Amino acid sequence: MRVLGIDCGTEFTGYGVVEQFNDRDLAYVACGTIKLSPKRAMAERLNQVYETLRAVIAEFQPGMVAIEEVFYAVNAKSALKLGQVRGVAMLAASSCGLVVAEYAPLSIKSAVVGYGKAEKSQVQQMVTALLRLNAPPESPDAADALAIAICHLHTWATLQRQGAAAR
Repeated sequence: MRVLGIDCGTEFTGYGVVEQFNDRDLAYVACGTIKLSPKRAMAERLNQVYETLRAVIAEFQPGMVAIEEVFYAVNAKSALKLGQVRGVAMLAASSCGLVVAEYAPLSIKSAVVGYGKAEKSQVQQMVTALLRLNAPPESPDAADALAIAICHLHTWATLQRQGAAAR
């Protein structure tokens, strides 16, 4: 199974593609950061997120998309802008026929680091180790996106095992 993880932000939106094979091994496929200029109109930035994510989906063909839930924002205006980016990311996935799973930040950190209040640097280190990368992803947003994809793969594998055990 191949999953696209998306870490939405109003200035930087990270994406990461991870694949899990039958033997439960995780494999890095790709990651990157969509840099959004605050000088551009919000509609242009949202279009950039939409178009870039659709291109990533077309290139890497994930079977599912996982995205981080909104956890808090400094103010209402920031929360609204972040919500717009999340909505566009979900639309990009949905318009490509993909199901979107959402995860709380604590769940993502717990799945990857084992501790829900882990620091960003700890998430980067664990993503690097779990995917056997030579170096951490250059962007913390891309590392977070990879963590979101890993969280979904771990959660999906657990649900599959539970479903098989219930039969």
